[in-house]
Amino acid sequence: MEILLKVRGSRRLLPGQVNNILIRGTNWIGDAVLTLPAVAAVRKTFSGAGITVLAKPWVADIYRLSPDVDEVMLYQRPGIHQGVSGLFRLVGELRARKFDMAILLQNAIEAALIVWLAGITNRAGYNSDGRGWLLTHSVLRTAAIREVHQIDYYLKMVKALGCQSDGREILLKPGPDDDTAAGHVLQSLGLIDTPLMIGMAPGATYGPAKKWFPERFAAVAEKLIDGFGAQVFLFGSNGDKASTNAVRQHTQRPLIDLAGKTNLKETIALIARCRLFISNDSGLMHVASALGIPTIAIFGSTNPVTTGPAGNKSVIVHRDVACSPCLKETCPTDFRCMDLITVDDVYETARKVLKENPSAGSG
Repeated sequence: MEILLKVRGSRRLLPGQVNNILIRGTNWIGDAVLTLPAVAAVRKTFSGAGITVLAKPWVADIYRLSPDVDEVMLYQRPGIHQGVSGLFRLVGELRARKFDMAILLQNAIEAALIVWLAGITNRAGYNSDGRGWLLTHSVLRTAAIREVHQIDYYLKMVKALGCQSDGREILLKPGPDDDTAAGHVLQSLGLIDTPLMIGMAPGATYGPAKKWFPERFAAVAEKLIDGFGAQVFLFGSNGDKASTNAVRQHTQRPLIDLAGKTNLKETIALIARCRLFISNDSGLMHVASALGIPTIAIFGSTNPVTTGPAGNKSVIVHRDVACSPCLKETCPTDFRCMDLITVDDVYETARKVLKENPSAGSG
């Protein structure tokens, strides 16, 4: 059923009346990826306007890879935009840019307060977090819209503002310089020829309930190395080091652990070289899917209906149990949603995906 959202606003925003748009991006890698169809809809509708995305540094490269974004401004908090003085410094920077419209993909009241203080005439977004009074175009966030896939959550908001959708497809495409950087990382590891790269992301930001067992990741890696001659890479941030270390501790095979050793730009370019990516529900899962890399997504406590990978080469491994999705950080019972997913479940899925996609990736 089509969900129609209502907008409380002074007037409809017309393309000819808008020249300089600020989009407040989301703060997490996966969410940033899922906002890109909404950004594309803004670009399609306001084709003659400049589009700047305000984003935290750790997601900035997601927006930089979008062809629909002209510029990325960094919101450096922590950093120079920390505290009251930092907030007003950011407000001054935005005011100087003379934006005539702000579209807030982030839900927080802070986002609305900043663009209100910056004097941006048209301020649009969901009426979440009690911020509707700060917006000139407030989109009513209904119970129904909170149950759809996150792509549609953001896309339907901008469509309610009058934007024309350019579709739900997400495509990240690293440039030649990014691929060169990935090559340098591989050379530094002594890996000149890597015919079959397989990536794994055994970590997850939102607590252990999203994480499949490290010993099972290790067992799948062993089977892929033995069966396909694969080189398996473990990806993640500094915060994922415990997860990647745990995987390595359960195998004697030579896994390449890159957690915390590459920046997001390098990580994206390296994932683009993979033939397959196996991941918990995480930001890098969405990156791999958006790169067109065959992706196996392991879901337990979270809901694949709302946050599943969107790529047409993605496969979700999930077991229906009465208590899932619980959306809890830590399982309060027996973790059956993950325990029921076996090594063979994931390996056999991987084997099938590899045979169906013999030329995926550039590695």
